[in-house]
Amino acid sequence: MQLCPLCSSQSADAFHQDKRRVYFRCQACALIFADPEALLSPEDEKAVYDQHENNPDDQGYRGFLNRLAQPLVERLGASPCSGLDFGSGPGPTLSVMLAEMGYNMAIYDPYFADVSAVLDRQYDFVTCTEAIEHFYTPAKEWRLLTDMVKPGGWLGIMTKLATDADAFVQWHYKNDPTHVSFFSRETFRYLAKRDGLKVEFVGNDVILLRKTQ
Repeated sequence: MQLCPLCSSQSADAFHQDKRRVYFRCQACALIFADPEALLSPEDEKAVYDQHENNPDDQGYRGFLNRLAQPLVERLGASPCSGLDFGSGPGPTLSVMLAEMGYNMAIYDPYFADVSAVLDRQYDFVTCTEAIEHFYTPAKEWRLLTDMVKPGGWLGIMTKLATDADAFVQWHYKNDPTHVSFFSRETFRYLAKRDGLKVEFVGNDVILLRKTQ
């Protein structure tokens, strides 16, 4: 048994093992997470991120991010809104796209835009694209994300969703050593019910949550 890093349940069982690490699955919230003993050091983790070449001039990358931006903007409406892109990476792009649409944007990234002052306020929406799977302490980061959303505001997440055990064995997503927390629809439904959120699944990897209280 392992303590779940998301919901703190002590009901996480061994779920899968490959050549690199063991994975556990929480019986309460269904989070799948890598063995804490196998987590990379901050230096090694950043070395992987430094290899990313995403930038706002890459139209393919913009198209990828638009799968979250478009449905989010449809729900935000035209009124002036403020937003934060959490986990913006070495080449912030979603924040640029949303700023071009007229939204007031801030960014945060623990390695590339570590300005903690932006975490001390609330926003009409917070985005987190291809970052939540990197969270070593997902309970802490999840609380931070939801606390930064104003009542009635939106949290937009993009991450590949875990399904069943057979699919996980073949799942390429788990092979990235910086991917350590794997959410599923069941996990997001658990969090939505617990934290007073309304959850929508848009396609296979976009999750929109509205703060109802």
